[in-house]
Amino acid sequence: MEAKVLDSWVLAEFATPDALVDATRQMREKGFQGMDTYSPYPLHGGSEALGLPPSRVPFIALGGALTGMVTALAMQTWMNTIDYPLNIGGRPLLSLPAWVPITFELTVLFCAFGIVFGLLGLSKLPQPYHPAFEFEAFRSASTHGYWLSVPHPTGQDATDTTNQLKSLGATQVTVVSGENE
Repeated sequence: MEAKVLDSWVLAEFATPDALVDATRQMREKGFQGMDTYSPYPLHGGSEALGLPPSRVPFIALGGALTGMVTALAMQTWMNTIDYPLNIGGRPLLSLPAWVPITFELTVLFCAFGIVFGLLGLSKLPQPYHPAFEFEAFRSASTHGYWLSVPHPTGQDATDTTNQLKSLGATQVTVVSGENE
């Protein structure tokens, strides 16, 4: 099979985190969409510069917590009142105070699982391959580099985008393309 080029990205490295955030904000104001930033640590103002919507993680956490709570209460109601009722010491079969520890534990457990898997899904992780990973200088993104990737339509000249990034203070700019078999 022939390899087809799916997309291209213009990668630009910046000297400081502030320069990266400022360049990201200016590129978004110029109409560029689908950009991403790479740095060794979270950047203050990076999400706002990219124009990302508010996080959906709190809603995922709430959904997981409510699911855990309902699951715990339903499970204990079934087990203690329908499936195998035991009247020990005159305690009522439907004893909510006795079920608080299990309900709390399943609420926390489901909330944690929801957050972990929700973050993986929202972040589109794991990402086993991206063309930027092949670019040797891009490895600095995990130690000391501040990078911006701008999607670029395949087959079009990227000179305008690279010139704009250089004018915004990029120390290094390159074009990488992704291929899929």
